[in-house]
Amino acid sequence: MTHHGENTGSFDNDDITGREGQRGPDTGRTPDAIPQLTAASTDADVLTGQLDTHQVTLRTPAELADALPYLLGYRPEDSVVLVALHDWGGRGRFGGRARLGIPANPDDWKSVARELTRGLVTGSARRRGRPERTVAYLCQEPGDGETGRQVMERLKPLADELQKQCSSAGAPVVEALCISGGRFWSYCCDKGCCPPEGEAMGLPGTSVLAAAATYAGIQVRGSLRELRARLLPWETAAALAQEVALDTASMALVPKILDDTGRAEVAEETLALAERLIARLATARPVTGPHMMDLRDDELIDHDEAATLILGLQDRTTRDRAAEWMEGDEAGHALRLWRSLARRCVGPYGEHAAAPLTLAGWVAWSTGDELEAREALAMALGADPDYLFARLLHQAINEGLDPESVRRCLRAERDGRTTRADDDRQVMEALDASRDDSDDMASSDVGEPPLAPTPGTPSRRRGAVRELPSETKTTRDRAKRVPRPRRAAAGTHPGAGRIGGTRPRPAKGPAQGPGRRRGGCAGDPQPGTGDGTNTASGTGGTKEDT
Repeated sequence: MTHHGENTGSFDNDDITGREGQRGPDTGRTPDAIPQLTAASTDADVLTGQLDTHQVTLRTPAELADALPYLLGYRPEDSVVLVALHDWGGRGRFGGRARLGIPANPDDWKSVARELTRGLVTGSARRRGRPERTVAYLCQEPGDGETGRQVMERLKPLADELQKQCSSAGAPVVEALCISGGRFWSYCCDKGCCPPEGEAMGLPGTSVLAAAATYAGIQVRGSLRELRARLLPWETAAALAQEVALDTASMALVPKILDDTGRAEVAEETLALAERLIARLATARPVTGPHMMDLRDDELIDHDEAATLILGLQDRTTRDRAAEWMEGDEAGHALRLWRSLARRCVGPYGEHAAAPLTLAGWVAWSTGDELEAREALAMALGADPDYLFARLLHQAINEGLDPESVRRCLRAERDGRTTRADDDRQVMEALDASRDDSDDMASSDVGEPPLAPTPGTPSRRRGAVRELPSETKTTRDRAKRVPRPRRAAAGTHPGAGRIGGTRPRPAKGPAQGPGRRRGGCAGDPQPGTGDGTNTASGTGGTKEDT
């Protein structure tokens, strides 16, 4: 789905920790009570690879309202959220979650409810089985002169449509809550017990679930607005200077990129500059807080450096090689660089942000931060809806694939490029040595008449070539001896299906930066295996599930 300001998000379909704990039936449940919802929370050991879990049981609407930020990992704004419930011995167990922005036009609410329900049900069926029930949340702050109760009444048609769509899909809504102005209301309570002014939300961090999440090391990262702010273009006075630098870099680099020889030179210069900047960020002084970190990083990168990198990364092969800064200590510093570049895509260069945003999304996913990964990739598709790398990665996350399959491909391409460079260097050194031997032999024959070769005797040049070291093979010989991976079908590896442009030729000599393979890894799961139906929609938001 494309990204439209605050009415977008990403599509999420995971338990709170990505693991399913073992839970037994609740024998104390009464038939008229709200189904008890067991949220899978994990202790710190699980986050280090162990399997111990403990459970938190939610029984009341107040507990459900308090649980929402911990289910998503952030506090949703202007959002409609569906949470799947799977039956477990007569009680509910949280499954997938889906979020969409609430469209301003009520005429779009029916299509939003239908799309959200379809995404949750089909995504859950693909991963954990169809849900038996659902819980719905409608979150929106009051506008000017509006009260929370008025928000609840205004959104009631959307809640009704959600209940209708979920019932038709075989997963009826057991609770629907509106959260607005620090209070919540239940759309499903028909006993008249809920006060008209709603019930006050508990203080953040005071519930049992909050305590369990804190113990497990699970943090709520604020709102999506705060997360997006780290990736949005500048709107400060410095934006004009950055735009001028982008204009200058564009005039200098675009003609080179359009030329085969110049493209290879720009690629190497781009990757070398990126490597220097990553090293520079790695030695930056420590500061506290995301905002201060971003300000510090922006100060370490000047306008011309940012412009050169942004333009250079528009070449898809260069971008794929940059994607290899994906693990270890360098991954975090690379992520900071890509965020900073995304913030520098100002003015008419907004579409250029697709490359750094996609790299930010990839590194975030590779390092385990699916929330930022989805948001960055959704923003990349907002900048360029046809950006295939972002679309494939977004779909891979939605389908629950392991980023290790992509990392394997990128590692193999990097290793293969290094091997090919070593092969070429060995051949060139051997040929140079042979040429020197030939020159020496020719010099020793000066002043003597040339001798005609004896029939059946090879010429001196052939003899010189034959004197190459026995272990030295040409690149073609090695290609015959070492099997290469088969090329995957277009769209099945991170850089497949490039949009426009001619694929640049790799530079000769030793590789100076990361790169990637032109084919997929045989036997690896690939991130572009779906039909893409969950990545685009015209109903005002970016999905967060499937």
